Amino acid sequence: MHCPFCDAEDTKVIDSRLANEGYVVRRRRECLTCHERFTTFETAELVMPKLVKSDGRREPFNEEKLRAGLTRALEKRPVAAEHIESAIDRIKKHLRATGDREVPARLVGEWVMDELRDLDQVAYVRFASVYRSFEDVNAFREEIERLERVPTPEQKRTQIPLIKDDDD
Repeated sequence: MHCPFCDAEDTKVIDSRLANEGYVVRRRRECLTCHERFTTFETAELVMPKLVKSDGRREPFNEEKLRAGLTRALEKRPVAAEHIESAIDRIKKHLRATGDREVPARLVGEWVMDELRDLDQVAYVRFASVYRSFEDVNAFREEIERLERVPTPEQKRTQIPLIKDDDD
């Protein structure tokens, strides 16, 4: 690794730690020439599958496009940036977990809707209205009624199940 201060080629690692829930290695390095210290981050470079659009076109996965869609839906909503980034990470994890070279874009859209449903119901309806091309007020009403039938993440955590699992 070249030193960012003097451009020397010889550096040594003086400390390594896991970061970002174990998906990144943070390394403290020292230049053997100028003795300056700096930090590097190492991540696995995984090839993301291509997305197959409804018209058959294929395009590479674009994380910025995903982030922009989520951010647009969540505009002026009380959701922390960390929660948005976590949602993006989960969607990318789903994509990699398929193990496929190509994934229908519609599937990614459904994952986005799942994440938005848990983050903010208003943002979910905003996204769904564009994603599902709502034609009239009745389509909004039906989606809101369906949303009201699904328990929130908080309700899922605090409710006692009606049927006891065999594991309990």
